Amino acid sequence: MPANLGIQEKDRLAITDGLSHLLADTYTLYLKTHKFHWNVTGPMFQTLHLMFETQYTELALAVDLIAERIRALDVLAPGSYSEFTQLSSVEEGAGTPNAQEMIQKLVEGQESVIRTARSLYPVVNGAADEPTADLLTQRIQIHEKTAWMLRSLLA
Repeated sequence: MPANLGIQEKDRLAITDGLSHLLADTYTLYLKTHKFHWNVTGPMFQTLHLMFETQYTELALAVDLIAERIRALDVLAPGSYSEFTQLSSVEEGAGTPNAQEMIQKLVEGQESVIRTARSLYPVVNGAADEPTADLLTQRIQIHEKTAWMLRSLLA
């Protein structure tokens, strides 16, 4: 039985397409952050190890929220590495950079997720999809704060 949510199908599909990109960005950033948590070294080890753990834990919870929003809009959520690779604008965490480079790469990842989330507002607002707008606002706030904290380490 198709969903009758008060959102036109073309808008619902455009929203879920955008959310799929956000999901892929978030999952890719989760993997990168988790890898950096495991492999960080140097004088900032303890600080960064704990900070990265906090960040990847938050991202893991966010992945579920975004995927569940896609499902609530009656579309299947992507969930494979190949799908995420095609959808994500966040670069994979290839190699093992030093701690400063890890921080820089995570800033770039956080900012990429922010841009993806912001790009959805026109269609979400046009469709009066307040639950998705709320999710986007929450995600942007978290990613902006995290990017600021990471950037502060580079000053």
